[in-house]
Amino acid sequence: MSETNGRFGWYELMTTDVDAACAFYAKVVGWTPTDSGMPGPTPYMILNVGEAGVGGVFTPEGGCPEGARPGWIGYIFVDDVDAYVGKVVEAGSSVFMPADDIPGVGRFSVVADPYGAVFTLFKPFPRDEIPPQPADGAPGTFGWRELMAGDLEGAFSFYSKLFGWVKTQAIDMGPMGTYQLFAYEAGGPDIGGMMTRLPDMPVSFWNYYAQVDSASAARDRALAAGATTMMDVHQVPGGSWIYMGQDPQGAGFAVVSQAQ
Repeated sequence: MSETNGRFGWYELMTTDVDAACAFYAKVVGWTPTDSGMPGPTPYMILNVGEAGVGGVFTPEGGCPEGARPGWIGYIFVDDVDAYVGKVVEAGSSVFMPADDIPGVGRFSVVADPYGAVFTLFKPFPRDEIPPQPADGAPGTFGWRELMAGDLEGAFSFYSKLFGWVKTQAIDMGPMGTYQLFAYEAGGPDIGGMMTRLPDMPVSFWNYYAQVDSASAARDRALAAGATTMMDVHQVPGGSWIYMGQDPQGAGFAVVSQAQ
């Protein structure tokens, strides 16, 4: 676990229609959905790249909780979920779901940073076999993680103290402020960015970008499958192309590619 401690390792979509969401993302990103076989009143579907799962899709029993809407959440792997929950509480942050076990899978807790951005702490149970993982940057993997923070410096301080993340390049976005890139460790590759959320964004949140062949082609597939455009295809510093939309069930999503 020391190699994955403090790193994103799973992404999960809470939605109102599991079958429709799986069909949508299969068309847009190319994921192959399979039933996890986990017991429960509703199915938990795995989104696969080849033989490797990169995320899950589910509908909570009884539907989305009051005040919640369909959306993605990231799992950050840690060595000790309970210890990290304690650190989150010490930092003055919220715990939405106390530490608990998923039988045969792992231990988890849903928490938030001091500004309300939600994420999951997770430690998988030991397994005899771990399926091969797709290479970073392969289509269907998550190529970028982005925090629209309540306050950039305050949020970065929280994650840096909790997980050891380090600042890399800071990009001046003019009136929009600073877009701060970060890495898991000193000398490591950039894996995401943070900025203070814009005034028209009501809450702080994490956004996750799925790697695709072409942002423009993914946009076209998404629109044909019933998506709504939130931010059209454009190039970002570093040369990548991104697109943001809302799926037919109302969850925001984002894709990134090297080709337009």
